[in-house]
Amino acid sequence: MKAVVITKPGRPEVLVVDERSVPVVQDDEVLIRVYAAGVNRPDVFQRKGNYPPPPGAPQDIPGLEVAGIIETCGASVENWKPGDAVCALLAGGGYAEYAVVHAHHCLPVPVHFSFAEAASLPETVFTVWHNVFQRGALKNGEHFLVHGGSSGIGITAIQLAKALGAKVFATAGSDDKCEACISLGADLCVNYKNENFEEVLKSQGADVILDMIGGDYIPKNIRLLRIDGRLVFINTMKGNKVRQVEGQPLDEVDFGLIMKNRLTITGSTLRNRDVGFKAALTREILENVWPLMNEGKFKPVIFREFPLPEAAKAHELMESSDHIGKIILTNAW
Repeated sequence: MKAVVITKPGRPEVLVVDERSVPVVQDDEVLIRVYAAGVNRPDVFQRKGNYPPPPGAPQDIPGLEVAGIIETCGASVENWKPGDAVCALLAGGGYAEYAVVHAHHCLPVPVHFSFAEAASLPETVFTVWHNVFQRGALKNGEHFLVHGGSSGIGITAIQLAKALGAKVFATAGSDDKCEACISLGADLCVNYKNENFEEVLKSQGADVILDMIGGDYIPKNIRLLRIDGRLVFINTMKGNKVRQVEGQPLDEVDFGLIMKNRLTITGSTLRNRDVGFKAALTREILENVWPLMNEGKFKPVIFREFPLPEAAKAHELMESSDHIGKIILTNAW
């Protein structure tokens, strides 16, 4: 089979097409003929050598989510059969013609979704459901803030939080991105390049904040949280420590405020979690989120599709942050 591989840590051009053997399924796995694969920020980190895949996953083929047709089922697989259309969460190996995955990490392609649309779902939906609704315990009527609202995670978080009854706020880096967030259900979106999100939102406050930024956002997030608020980290793109903004005094974290307001600070990464955890998460998503997909209450947002051999161009676009929504690789050679 053809696959896009990382030849060495570096810039997007280290992604090249190579020939590899078709993966062999274990008893509890399925082999998927990949029609589309999602591009995610962790793929970029892996390409740069900063996010190694877990043991057992392909070490030089990135890709954490795919959609396609099941070709082969392992001997103990009972819930799928060859010919089923699925999307799946992978630990790696999605940038290829074929991928193997544990059978319990697959979901049916939602009604009326294309393969490209289905491939845009697993990584973001799994991340949002676990971090916003499990760890963050967001409830109907609460206030929710997501940073990076126009990213794949952001558009997913906005739509799911709104569909399940929250008041939704977001931040994004342009007026166009803010308009996109509002069109997807955000009640308010702050252009962080023009306004201080803390000042704009302090009269509203937030019960749950999903943060992928870190750095100088950390103390602002903590001050925005309401009583019993929850701050959930899934990345720290501006650093995992509170950093001083040039020309401004250091803004420190007030731990007294954390105690006074009974705040919870947590976070998670998904890729290295065990098979059982991901299987349980898949079941909960099938029960709680997939009905929203099938009822048309969630809109996939695909910014651009690239054929797999142009994965380097897809990574360039991802790193530019000029996109709104998901970037997809299609299995066209």
